[in-house]
Amino acid sequence: MRLRTSRPLVPAAVALCAALAPVPARALEPRPACVASDTHDFPVTSRIHGGPDDYRPGGDFGTWYLDLTNTTSHTCGAIHPVVVLMDTGRTLRPEQLRMEFYEGERAHPVTFERTDEAENVAPFDDGFPGFTVPPGRTLTVKVRLSLTSAATAPNDVVASASVVQRHGGDGDWVGESNDYRFHVGDDAADTGRDQDTDGDGTTTDPGTATADAGTGSASPGTGTATGGTRSPGTGTASPSAGAGVGSSASAGTGAAAPDVDELARTGPAAPNRPLLAALAVALTALGAGLFLVARRLRTRRR
Repeated sequence: MRLRTSRPLVPAAVALCAALAPVPARALEPRPACVASDTHDFPVTSRIHGGPDDYRPGGDFGTWYLDLTNTTSHTCGAIHPVVVLMDTGRTLRPEQLRMEFYEGERAHPVTFERTDEAENVAPFDDGFPGFTVPPGRTLTVKVRLSLTSAATAPNDVVASASVVQRHGGDGDWVGESNDYRFHVGDDAADTGRDQDTDGDGTTTDPGTATADAGTGSASPGTGTATGGTRSPGTGTASPSAGAGVGSSASAGTGAAAPDVDELARTGPAAPNRPLLAALAVALTALGAGLFLVARRLRTRRR
């Protein structure tokens, strides 16, 4: 078996590919060499695309696609992808996985095996001779995956594919795909995740709410308002440091409460103190003059 990289999982994957199914006679026939012009590159490039971002335990199949591109000038036959699933929780097991791949319109089941590293590995090899990719062409393989209700949620999974060219009981590792990441969850487990509730691309954290400055209305849960600090249970708002001099938010009305000093300055009962002082002096002088006149009149009469 000739491997073109040192990735530790590949020997086990190739061994699985060689051991799970009997080799048909037609697969043992000589095939054109599938060798890249640069021996450091893979002759078959591969790419996973089109898969859903979320899976539910016990839910429907999710469909994704694996592109196999032959970069050589020779036909590459007996090509067997080997899918590897690695989950962060290390709880995913082969019996919880349901996968099938398509050869044209025909669906083929996939059998997973668990490695010592808690990875789930499955070769596309149920006895069929493998895919044949013409030189310079791309073959797209349809794949379907679902999880049984026994799968643990929440969990996050990374799927990738190694590509093996089989030669009887031996083989070459000839390609490697990108990573396809997806989340495993259910409604109960994902309740606390941020959700886009109004479709504007923003998320809202349950348990927090904000008040719209200028309306005086607040959603329950925070007791805070833009431009002021709301006192819980009172329905009043005290001015914040940056709200501006002489202004405060009146909760529930949207109207600004008048400043007490302003009422003192501009209200109808505010006295004109200089005028009153002058009037008092004038009245005092007039009273004194009248008193003197009255005394003189009384003196003359005597």
